[in-house]
Amino acid sequence: QVQLVESGGGLVQPGGSLRLSCAASGSRFSIYAMYWYRQAPGKERESVAGITSGGSTNYADSVKERFSISRDNAKNTVYLQMNSLKPEDTAVYYCNARYFTQGYWGQGTQVTVSS
Repeated sequence: QVQLVESGGGLVQPGGSLRLSCAASGSRFSIYAMYWYRQAPGKERESVAGITSGGSTNYADSVKERFSISRDNAKNTVYLQMNSLKPEDTAVYYCNARYFTQGYWGQGTQVTVSS
């Protein structure tokens, strides 16, 4: 079982930066592939970035070259560094952990990009 808690969201101006954190419980964090999703009001949840247990990363085209996902297995934490933020990045950001058929979600953290 894995419990995930996101933090680091908030209000930021366009062009600004935020770093989201997702802290995981348990002792086998390193085996999970980790993902960040986001959901804006009236829209479906979409994948933003992912990182495998081996450290390979992938990004949605809309955030490529602006966002960076990383993990610190010693701290049971995955991060999402968000730079050059745009108003369209406004959403609730969710952390997700996956291991084959197992999947877990965090509660989400709000990111609002507005002047």
